[in-house]
Amino acid sequence: MNIMSYRFTKHMICGVDEAGRGSVLGPLVVGAVYSESDDMLKEIGVKDSKKLTPKTRERMYDQIVNACEFCVIPISAEEIDAKRKMMSLNEVELEMFVAACSKIPVSAVYADCPDVNEAGFSKEMGGRMKRTEITARHKADDIFPIVSAASVVAKVTRDRMIADIRDEFGADIGSGYPSDRVTMGFIEKWIKDNGGPPPHTRCSWEPVRQMMTVSKNTRISDW
Repeated sequence: MNIMSYRFTKHMICGVDEAGRGSVLGPLVVGAVYSESDDMLKEIGVKDSKKLTPKTRERMYDQIVNACEFCVIPISAEEIDAKRKMMSLNEVELEMFVAACSKIPVSAVYADCPDVNEAGFSKEMGGRMKRTEITARHKADDIFPIVSAASVVAKVTRDRMIADIRDEFGADIGSGYPSDRVTMGFIEKWIKDNGGPPPHTRCSWEPVRQMMTVSKNTRISDW
């Protein structure tokens, strides 16, 4: 994991969210935002990053990182594949959430919960962050401005990383999600042309395993 963090102070609350959890191509990015109050975030008008246009997200990103402490942790597709051999994706996220929220002493953390069990995830995260109140909720990025801000930071960071990957390939790779025909078409063509998935692909994801099975005429269990 590569950790990027800025300007540490004390006595804050923290919001944490991710971008790219379900993508088949590109990184998973966790963003955390620290603030003494969410008043400024309300003035910015933060909301769930998925409900904002790319231009608005970029503008809000600049406002957030200039006004707040923040931390970003990206994990590559290759690292995800390696970790998935030892733990679930929820456990990977829990590990990243704790790391992102531990850069500065905070009194409370608000997290967009990736687990179906909000109470269980809150308890597990709290066990790793002693003396910190943890509130993990589904759709927290719609409920808590501090989490909305974190979702913007995570989303903009991942979008920029996807743009870098696009430049690396010199081709349109789409959004990186399995619902994106451009993304899946790119991966499928690459496999046919090269005999294996392109770099930055999560080979442990079922759609990629199925493509490899068809290409190699092997069993899915081989991948």
